[in-house]
Amino acid sequence: MSAPKLRHHELRPVPASVSAPEPDLPLDVQLAGTPYLDLVFSGLTATPRLGTEIRTEGLGSSPGGVANLAVALRRLDLTVGLAATFADDVYGTYLWHTLGEQEGVDLSASRRVGGWVTPLTVSLAYQRERSMITYEQPPPLAAAELLAQAPRARCFLTHIDHVQASWLPALRAAGARIFADVGWDSSERWSAAVLDNLAMVDVFMPNAVEAMAYTRTSSPQAALDVLAGLVPVAVVKCGPDGAIAVSRETGERVSEPAIGVEALDPTGAGDVFGAAIVYGSLQQWPLAERIRFANLCAGLSVRFYGGSLSAPCWHEVAGWCRELDADPDAPDKHKRAYHYLREHYARTSRRVQCRRAQPTIDTACLAPPLASNG
Repeated sequence: MSAPKLRHHELRPVPASVSAPEPDLPLDVQLAGTPYLDLVFSGLTATPRLGTEIRTEGLGSSPGGVANLAVALRRLDLTVGLAATFADDVYGTYLWHTLGEQEGVDLSASRRVGGWVTPLTVSLAYQRERSMITYEQPPPLAAAELLAQAPRARCFLTHIDHVQASWLPALRAAGARIFADVGWDSSERWSAAVLDNLAMVDVFMPNAVEAMAYTRTSSPQAALDVLAGLVPVAVVKCGPDGAIAVSRETGERVSEPAIGVEALDPTGAGDVFGAAIVYGSLQQWPLAERIRFANLCAGLSVRFYGGSLSAPCWHEVAGWCRELDADPDAPDKHKRAYHYLREHYARTSRRVQCRRAQPTIDTACLAPPLASNG
């Protein structure tokens, strides 16, 4: 069946109830991208095969795509703006409400559009890994168009690909520091043009597989060495082995282990890691402390199924650190490694319980249907 034709773009004004920072205060982080609805099936007893049916123990619905970054940043109490297109269907309404009302993301640079369908990803979590199936139509509004109306921000966090991001120079000229990750290349060609875009990037954070593929190297350390010549700060995420990083600015080179947790679902962990790197960079922490904090936040997120809503809040960071301090078997050196976080989780204002992915969408969170002119 062919995709439905788009009606003329029906732009919806941002409701007054979506809070934004005061005009004279810039955002901490600006984002641009596409929000998805994520459906994560968990508890699979086997991998799916054609002609068979599998029943799962769990299902979680949550915002995905760029929403993973937005929620992770907000749960660290950073002020976050998102420039994105939202469909005016039921899924789009859920995403708009969850991000703007529930998580407190500034959506003043976002627009709701009629005649477009919310992108959707189905993720199958099996044996601590995942596979994904995605449906999406190209968003009808370009990132540059939306970002032209966005508030000024201290940082911009994005995913880069082989297409030149023409709007990055303007963001840098406005004073924003650029943090970047990459998405999975489904073609597995690993175009070198991706590395060309690093000229506009201050901090680059691929995972080990991506880093080795793009740099044509055979080890995470060798990939890091190549990337260190292309960006001021290069980070390579190594999953259960932690992360390695190097700063051309300070000469720091670090390798930090992951924390020990029972991992249920890695969906969104890389985005949580990136959000924590942004937070630590804004705090001007040493590189080792930034990586250690990012490993901690990513580790806390994989204890839950789902993407964006698995991101930890500060009270969960505090709880983990306090449990570590109370553990008589934990080495004092290990405990002292996280003492620098105390002043941050002690003063945080976001103490409510983090919401997690649910099997279905709660209709109580949906706004009344929008009137259509098309």
